[in-house]
Amino acid sequence: MLSSRSLFREILDNDRSFQLFCSIAASGEAQGGWENARIAALVPESMRPLVPKITKHGKDEEKHGRIFSALLKKRGLEPVEVPPETDYTMLLERRGIGLMHEKLRRDRELSEEDIVIYLAHSRVTEERAAGQMATLLNACGDDPETGRAIRMISNDEDAHLAYCHEELLRLVALGHGEAVGHHLRESALAETSVHRQVSLAVMSHMGNILQWPASKSAVLAAGIHGMYAYERLGGWRRHTELRMPEIRNALGEPASAAPVL
Repeated sequence: MLSSRSLFREILDNDRSFQLFCSIAASGEAQGGWENARIAALVPESMRPLVPKITKHGKDEEKHGRIFSALLKKRGLEPVEVPPETDYTMLLERRGIGLMHEKLRRDRELSEEDIVIYLAHSRVTEERAAGQMATLLNACGDDPETGRAIRMISNDEDAHLAYCHEELLRLVALGHGEAVGHHLRESALAETSVHRQVSLAVMSHMGNILQWPASKSAVLAAGIHGMYAYERLGGWRRHTELRMPEIRNALGEPASAAPVL
């Protein structure tokens, strides 16, 4: 029977698919780390209290990139080039979602609305990341090679999502409600489409590496299309809801170092 556990185990047990999986993950986390570092450097004076949390967000993502790279090294593997059709971050940027890299490369102070855009974009993408890591943790959390790393990253993603909820609710209370709602909707609708695109691309590459039969690939593709249909019909709204997290000030502590694997 095809299950998320059996699927992830198949990908992680094969060196080539594991290599691609970790390379894609490490690249995405490294991009996120750079973006957050640049945003922290350009935060407007009126929002300077956010700088330590944005910095922590970026440091965590840099740490995750190092963790995935360490997992590759531990198995004696080198990173591979990330296929452009699997680059989630850049595909979102091409749709105008989030803060553009061109803007972040300038040494020009961001606006308050730019920070709203950053937090709305992060709230949507962190919801996806937290869900994916929870699935991976459920499937492979007991794995002696990757379990500890997956658990640490999953906990961090939950904290990042909590941070986004709390800060967006604070901005709503300060009068940014209309902008918050607009950018959450815009990000969520674009993200569902990009997530389908990337999921299909990743599964295609994995299928080629693992030599999946056409019937298996068809079932997986149907599942991806089915999830997309659900999200387009209204499931996307879960990415736009805001609730005060149980754990407050989730990114209020100093960034932790990557563990020795």
